[in-house]
Amino acid sequence: MNIDIVYLWVNGNDPQWQAKRNATIGRPDDHQQVNCTGRYADNGELRYSLRSVERYAPWIRRIFIVTDNQVPEWLDTSHPKVQIVDHTEILPPECLPCFNSSVIELFLHRIPGLSEHFLYANDDMMINRPVTPSNFFAPDGLPYIFMLRKPMRKLALWYRTRVLGKTLPAHTQTLSNSSLLVERHLGRYLSGKPHHNIDAYLRSHFEPVHEEFRQELQTMLPHHMRSREDYERVLINYVALLRGQGHLRYVSQHHSFRLHIDNPRLFLKFERYCPILFCMNDSEYANDSDRQHAQEYASRLFPDKSSFEK
Repeated sequence: MNIDIVYLWVNGNDPQWQAKRNATIGRPDDHQQVNCTGRYADNGELRYSLRSVERYAPWIRRIFIVTDNQVPEWLDTSHPKVQIVDHTEILPPECLPCFNSSVIELFLHRIPGLSEHFLYANDDMMINRPVTPSNFFAPDGLPYIFMLRKPMRKLALWYRTRVLGKTLPAHTQTLSNSSLLVERHLGRYLSGKPHHNIDAYLRSHFEPVHEEFRQELQTMLPHHMRSREDYERVLINYVALLRGQGHLRYVSQHHSFRLHIDNPRLFLKFERYCPILFCMNDSEYANDSDRQHAQEYASRLFPDKSSFEK
């Protein structure tokens, strides 16, 4: 099968992009999960992610990089495998300009020329060992849907909000919104939590989700930045599972590792586990020193230029 990979990428250091963002949603607040510097910072991760793809998944057919009128200066855009996709090519007009990845991810299926089978990654997600298509898709062509096992998640969230009176973190809230939406429409609450790493999808699974949840998704299209009322692309995973169109796989840290760059101990743990996939996650807790260290670490893991670089 032909398998592509799709990335979202932004250069948050670009003055023109900053001016557009500031005019739309204001300056970032480093104490807020939804709109901190780390959400838009470019630490060179995409360069290293592409190096990991070329080294460990050379069978990838094409690489689509979804951006907001930007192009990485180091990227060889003449490479036959690489294509830049602007937000205006896939997003409805009411979404633009868009600084909300939760919205952008729901429209990946609109990428012109995208294969039916594709992988999706943030630019800070990388491959750490050789992989084949069978790591992501079953023999019947359906995707493996990787989740973290959270059997009591609904009860835990209810207890935290209703009993303890605590507000959920923004991303936790939008995941909860998505689980409850699926339960209202399809009658079942799925407690598995996304593993925040490279995921496999079928392009044809997106449009039915838009049709099923049309009214609810319509309300989030004008959210130019992340909102607590948003829904997540996990909707596509949950619907696929409930309709028998995907295979659930619970992951361990040997398979999928989330490396928070502000926590030095996790770098040592990452080396012990040697996972298949990993994410070098920036956040509101990281500072510029953490970002510099993460970039240096990635350059040691993937020192050789890929053919996608000038």
